[in-house]
Order: sequence, then structure tokens, then C-alpha cells
Amino acid sequence: MSDENRIRLIASQPIRGRILDKNGYVLADSRVKYSLIIKPQSVIKSNWEKHKSSLSNLLNIDSNEIQKIYSDGLKNQKLSATILDDLNVDQLIKFKENQDNLISFEIASKLIRNYPYKSLAAHVIGYTQPITESEYKFLSKKGYKLNDLIGRTGIEYVYEDFIRGEWGGEMVEVNSLGKFQRSLGIRPPVQGNDIQLTIDLNLQLVAEEVLKDKKAGAVIVMDPRDGAIRAMTSKPTFDLNFFSKDFKPEKEYNKLFNSPEKPLFNRALNAYDPGSVWKIVTALAGLESGKFPRETMLDTKACITYGSQCFREHNDLGFGLIGYEDALRVSSNTFFYQVGYGVGVDEIHKIARKLGFNSLSGIEISEQENIGLVASSEWAKEGRGWGQPGRTPWVPEDIASMSIGQFVVQVTPIQIARAYAAIANGGYLVTPYLVKKDDVNLSDKKLTKIDIDSNNIQLIKSGLRKVVESGTGVSINYGVSNLPPVSGKTGTAEDGEGGLDHAWFVCFTPSEKSELLVVAFAQNTPGGGSVHALPMAREILKVWNEKE
Repeated sequence: MSDENRIRLIASQPIRGRILDKNGYVLADSRVKYSLIIKPQSVIKSNWEKHKSSLSNLLNIDSNEIQKIYSDGLKNQKLSATILDDLNVDQLIKFKENQDNLISFEIASKLIRNYPYKSLAAHVIGYTQPITESEYKFLSKKGYKLNDLIGRTGIEYVYEDFIRGEWGGEMVEVNSLGKFQRSLGIRPPVQGNDIQLTIDLNLQLVAEEVLKDKKAGAVIVMDPRDGAIRAMTSKPTFDLNFFSKDFKPEKEYNKLFNSPEKPLFNRALNAYDPGSVWKIVTALAGLESGKFPRETMLDTKACITYGSQCFREHNDLGFGLIGYEDALRVSSNTFFYQVGYGVGVDEIHKIARKLGFNSLSGIEISEQENIGLVASSEWAKEGRGWGQPGRTPWVPEDIASMSIGQFVVQVTPIQIARAYAAIANGGYLVTPYLVKKDDVNLSDKKLTKIDIDSNNIQLIKSGLRKVVESGTGVSINYGVSNLPPVSGKTGTAEDGEGGLDHAWFVCFTPSEKSELLVVAFAQNTPGGGSVHALPMAREILKVWNEKE
């Protein structure tokens, strides 16, 4: 006990490792924050009025405000109270130059997490927050201190142990009055490891930019050969530096946590109706089942009746007798209704599962991920997730909707990226990833060969090339010079929750030996994928093409 009375530990904070893009640009680091504080119980009363007035004039702070903070600190027996948080360089220099006349006040320094690009890739990088008392009970065993920071979301959360570092400190001996006697030794804090992402800052910046004029949405840019994510953004977004503030204004807090817009929600990993970008799944179900072989030609009409409803063609005319490639090129609804209806729900569900739908993608930040929904007859029989078993049977209208990616199909942009990557790379399902493999000794991400005939994949691929050459995606080349050949698919989807239509566009380039894949999604942005989502992808391809 006498040792405890005379030995104190002055702890020094660990420095969290930095988060870098693939080229070494800093996306998150730590900086020193300087605050002007007062220790209310140590103030010498006789100097107080003079010092208060000097500080008020020097830094242009209302002297009543200083008095209020001081009185409140005394009343509540605070050891320290903050007068000014996060001083700028000018304020710091002014204070240091006049320190002798301001001995009632002092500067406190603290390391805080800093995000130089503010809201850039916010949902990927994630943020840190102080640990709670209940967390401290078990985290103290791992070396955490009360009010220590911990990663809450994104990369900050997933790689917490890797980035974090360790506390250091100095043991000092004090006398019975608590006065410093001597140092008994120093253990410097251990800096956390830097972590390098697969994100490319140039592509991330343009992905954020193309969402600026959209109400909400997501963009994913990925290497279809191995699943490396080059950009991922979700709108609305938020400034990560908000979480580094000691004092969080209520208005800002509510805007983030209680807003109906849900800015913290990562739309790249959330499920929506895919509309026509789903048609590749129905096409493969037709081909793989053998019921609609490669040479199939179907008569497309103005509308086809299923159950009690006539399901229309989007041009209200039909496209005559066409095969798979042209059906993709013009995005015919009635072609895919016939294929979907002919093969049935479970064939479509089977192919969807092979392409990675209805399951997690394997990306590191899966705490934010939704598996979506792909209907099956079993699902309908069991009550569709809301009804009683046996009371919600599969009906003819369901299959028409499912064939073109509506209502009984909900998928995430990251799932769409995986499925289209499998077409682009000739039949391998990739696991998307955000952290460079050699950084955290990740077991090599596996490419899984899909059990789908490669000739069928090739047929879909040539259909997607035609979409861009002479179909609904032809405007991808407008105003862009020397872009390698692009393949892609537009999509316009009714919102199953009753909102305005969604716009989708997915593409990969070069069409053969693809190196880049883009999924552009504009939520509740009516007017069509080719009008709203395609131009987003075009801007990304432009930047990539210039850099490459």
C-alpha cells in the first residue's frame, strides 16, 4: 500500500496505425489535438479576473463564457474543464507567447483519429469511439483503458487488433504530498500497424463525385479477376471526423443517428430490387436447364398474361422473334418472362445461388451486409418470411416478377458485382476484399469455379457486349475517346417498398480479359438505368482509362 501511495503511472497513448490506399495515400491517421483547459480547483483566486480578461482579449472569447465554464467546474468538482477545443496554429502560438500572463490556463494535448478526406470512403474506413464502461470490464484485460478508443465500424473495427498499438507510460515516485521525486523508468507506447487497402484514391474520388447529384445510391469498382475493391461508396455519407470531437453537438448527432436518410447505412451492402440487371440469371437458368437452349428464339409481344395480370414489354410493342443476345441487347421483358415461367422458380434460385446471391459476399466489413432475398418454392411454402406456412403459395404472377428481378428478388450491389465478375472472368466466383493480402497475412482469397457451362457464360458475355455496341448501353462511349471495348447491362427497377424507381448499370472492360468492373446504383432515381446510372459508370471508366 505504501508503494501505491508513492508510485504513479503516467500513461501515454498508443498511436493507431494509418489506413492507406493502394498507392500509399493516407486515408486515416492520428494527429495531436491541442485544447485550452483550466483546472478549476487549482486557480489562484487573486489572479483570476486579470487572467480571465487577458485571455478574453487575446483569443477573442467572451469573458462571461470563460466565467461560466470556471464556475461550473468548481461547482461539479471537475479536475479540468475545456475552454477551447482543438486550437488552430495561430491560437496556439498566441497563447504560448503570452503564457506568463495566463497561468490560470494551460494547454492539454491529445491524440485523435484524423481523416484527411473527411467523408471519403466513410462506410469502408469506419470510425472509432470511446469504449463504454460495460466494455471496459472485459477489454481492460486486453490492455484497454477507460475512455480508450476502439474501432466501431468498417476497417477500423475489423482490423482493430492490428491497427491499435499498445499503451506505454512512465513510472514516477512522488512524496506524501503527491510532489514528483524521480522517474523510475519509461516504456514508450507501441505504434499500431499501418494497413493498406485495395482502394484507389483516384477512382474513389470520382465514385464519390458521380453520386453528388443523386439522392441516394452506391458505386462499387472492382477487379473482376480477383475481387480487389478499387472504390466503394454509399450516399448519403458522413464526415468521419465527427467521431473525433470530444463534444458532439446534438443537431449533428441527430442528423447522423436519427435521420430518416440513414447516412451510416452502407448501401453498397444493402439489398434492393435489381430489375433488368437480374436478367443474366434468368438467361442462365434457361440455358442450364436445357429447356431453352442457345438457339432458342421467342416471340416477344406487347404484354403476356400470367395469373390475373398482363405483364407488359417496356416499349409496349414487343421486339418480334428474338434470341438470347438480342433479348439482353434490347432488355426485353417478355422474352425473360417466357424463359422464367418455362424453367420455374427453383431453377432460377439454383443458378442465383451458384452466382453468389442469397449469401454473404465474404468482404471483410460484413457486419454491415445484408444477404438479400431470392425466392424459392420452399420459401413461399414456409410463409414468405411473414405469413403462415401453407397460406402463401407461389403464384404465376411471382415468376413473371422474379424473371426480371422484381419484388421476390432483393440483391445487394456487391452481389451484383460478384455475379457479373463471374461472367467477365469466364466462370469464377471471386471473394471481394478491401485489404491488400500481404498486409495482414490473409489466406489467399480463393477463386471458385462455378458449376455452369462455360459456353453458356460466353453466350451471356456476347449478349452484354451487344448491349453496349447497339443496345440500351450504347451511350457509354459518348464523349469518351479510346476506351477499350465495354460490356454491360442497364436496369430500371420498381422499388418493392413503394418508392420511386431505382436505376442500375453494370459494366466491365476490356470486354475480353476484363480488368475493371463497375456497378452504379442510383436509389429512387426514376428515368432509367441508361439515363442515370450509366453516366456515373462512364465517368469512372474515363478516369481509369486515363490513369492506365
